[in-house]
Amino acid sequence: MPEPQAPDDTREALAAIASLLAPAHPDVAEQVLHAHDRPHDYVSAFGDRLADRGIDEPVGNLARIALVDALDAHGLLAEFDWKEDAQEIRSQLRKLRSRPSVDPWVLLGEEEMLLPTEKFLHACGRRYREIGAALAVLDIESDCYPVVGLRAARTEELTALAARAGFPLRHLGAGRSGR
Repeated sequence: MPEPQAPDDTREALAAIASLLAPAHPDVAEQVLHAHDRPHDYVSAFGDRLADRGIDEPVGNLARIALVDALDAHGLLAEFDWKEDAQEIRSQLRKLRSRPSVDPWVLLGEEEMLLPTEKFLHACGRRYREIGAALAVLDIESDCYPVVGLRAARTEELTALAARAGFPLRHLGAGRSGR
């Protein structure tokens, strides 16, 4: 269980995560901090977007949800259902603006395309790692997989920031458990 964090440390870590994952989009950090600092105002401002998630009042993980939604709006995140088809996952990951310049899909075998969602995502994560990229799941306590791509060299930084923010994070394809 993560240690409780001071509010300023959590706020700084959330802003740093947003900047790491969306360096060209300062509005991502602004939205995350809006949700963190003024959750009622954020719910009012983004009620339509949150309604799709069944949220009509502030929830404990609102800043994480704000991060996921803002990254998605910029094409920097793909969100998958727990029973998503491998072809759909592949298609959505290919559309990410943070995708690697080298195509990891040539490394996937036909048998991997038949794996269930979570195992397929881990296979994708392993293939991304082979070319110096990484995939991570930003856990929002739902039955979905919000997946971001980043350079493999930045995963330790993301992990440390997520721990500071009390933000559950899983790296895909990194060892047996993917954590």
